[in-house]
Amino acid sequence: MAKQKWDCKMVAAQIEEAAGTLGRLPEEKLRGVKSNWPEPLPAREDYRWENTKVRLGPPSPDAIDRMDETMGWLRWLEPDQAKLVWSRAEKIQWKFIMRQLGVCRETARQRWIAALVNIASCLNHIDHKKNA
Repeated sequence: MAKQKWDCKMVAAQIEEAAGTLGRLPEEKLRGVKSNWPEPLPAREDYRWENTKVRLGPPSPDAIDRMDETMGWLRWLEPDQAKLVWSRAEKIQWKFIMRQLGVCRETARQRWIAALVNIASCLNHIDHKKNA
């Protein structure tokens, strides 16, 4: 049975999963900085419900492996393309991307699709070599 070929939607979904996985990794703390003082109590305003942030648990080892592999795909792109693809994976709105690139929405979207096509073709080429 032939392996399914990569397309833009599959690549975009994989990169979005990688961005989500990266966001779920534990925060890095500085080593060697310790204090004997207890942690300060939060302010009274911090106990309101509208300020609460729900954080999902840590990602699975398989998700971290997929994230590592997926982030390697960005090396196949030009730096501005990689930044565009990662911005969309982090769900940054088009209007901010347009402002950053200095182009209209359709041009930014076309550049994003071209970058996804580039990644998909590289992945399909690698899969073709493995099967040959």
